[in-house]
Amino acid sequence: MAAAAPHSPRNLTPRRPNDRLAVLIEEAGCSNAGLARRVNDIGAEHGLDLRYDKTSVARWLRGQQPRGRAPALIAEALARKLGHPVSLDDVGMSAARSPSADLGLRYEPHVADAVEQTGELWRCDAAGREAFAGRPVTAAALVEPSRDWLISPPDEVIARTAGPRVGMADVEAVRATTRALTELDHRFGSGHVRPVLVHYLTGVVSGLLGGSYRDEVGRALFAAAARLAELAGYTAVDTGQRALAQRHYVQALRLAQAAGDRAYGGYVLAAGMSHLAASLGSPREVAQLARAAQEGARGRATPRAESLFHAAEARGHALQGDRVACRLSAGRALSAFERAESGAGSGDDPPWVAHFDAAYLADELAHCQRDLGQADAARRHAEEALALHPEGRTRRRAIDLLLLADALAGQRDAEAACHTATRAVELLDTIRSRRGQEYLSAFRERIEPFATEPCVRTFTERLDRPDRPDRPDEG
Repeated sequence: MAAAAPHSPRNLTPRRPNDRLAVLIEEAGCSNAGLARRVNDIGAEHGLDLRYDKTSVARWLRGQQPRGRAPALIAEALARKLGHPVSLDDVGMSAARSPSADLGLRYEPHVADAVEQTGELWRCDAAGREAFAGRPVTAAALVEPSRDWLISPPDEVIARTAGPRVGMADVEAVRATTRALTELDHRFGSGHVRPVLVHYLTGVVSGLLGGSYRDEVGRALFAAAARLAELAGYTAVDTGQRALAQRHYVQALRLAQAAGDRAYGGYVLAAGMSHLAASLGSPREVAQLARAAQEGARGRATPRAESLFHAAEARGHALQGDRVACRLSAGRALSAFERAESGAGSGDDPPWVAHFDAAYLADELAHCQRDLGQADAARRHAEEALALHPEGRTRRRAIDLLLLADALAGQRDAEAACHTATRAVELLDTIRSRRGQEYLSAFRERIEPFATEPCVRTFTERLDRPDRPDRPDEG
């Protein structure tokens, strides 16, 4: 027997009319019956048998808040009709949904469940509530999904027959949007880009994943969605929201699996999760995630991607102070990169790894040498990275300037260190990046032993000036 529409328990507290919902229904030109039908249809896309009708909508307008997934479905129905994102707060139901503690951390075995969880995570993110603030962030929450990914069989069925028709033109639109947002993120920092990104995920990409498509289109769509989900994770890191970042990374990994793209799954592990583990102070997990990327993408990754994977492992060994293991992994990274540059498989490089050039490899090696306390080598690699990074990589250039400044301080050249760090500050003042500010804070600690030197006093006074641009984080 079909399940009846859920009803809220009797509540004797007088309700306030839901004026926000009323305004949106009027704006959408939708009748009560029409909205109920749309909610039922979207529920069917998610495998739900709902029986809402015009009376149900009338109750919502009087202030009743439906339970379960209904508030999110109402927001999605109105978003599709209006053509722009609609949050739970917009429909007056922001208090109706409290995300579970493990939302986004589960690596779902079935594609339908993965799509549902990913969509719910995106909606919570776009709603702008501090749903995950204060939640514990652990590297273990990243390692467990990587094991699931390693042993999971391919998803055999991706095609769907319910929902709006999705074609390759839709997939290309997602790809183009991702390219544009990525470029803007490099130039201006995630504080400017992230709000647009998360609303695009919930307002457009979620609807596409819930549409109908043949297998070939579906695989391409999941691949495009995985790339955008990974970017959502990175921008969460760059705005100081690590608890949110780990959830986006886990879902990006699952979407990549649905796409049948093991190489990109490895990229999520090595370029996303591994670096997040480093920021959490978990060096052992940094190396584990990088090795999982190598193993899971074995035979499926190009030499350039392999170089990235090995460089990530080298970072983990460096953080553990293991010079021998770091040197071995760094050597493998350099060898793979040389193969890529010589043309061995480089023509097959997917767009997501094409950016990993000599500048990025030098950046990774500079981090390794810094963490091993080898100032001379760190300086050499940081200078190489800066010479190669294009001007458009504003955040990365600022970070590498601070790596160089750190190395100069390690060589006890406080004046050159402060001069270099000042150049970094000039770049950081043009972007919104929590990561950049964290590197700057680390450098301030690095030069504390030189606090009495005039150049250091001048530098710190500049940082503390009240007229310096305010760069609040987005977390």
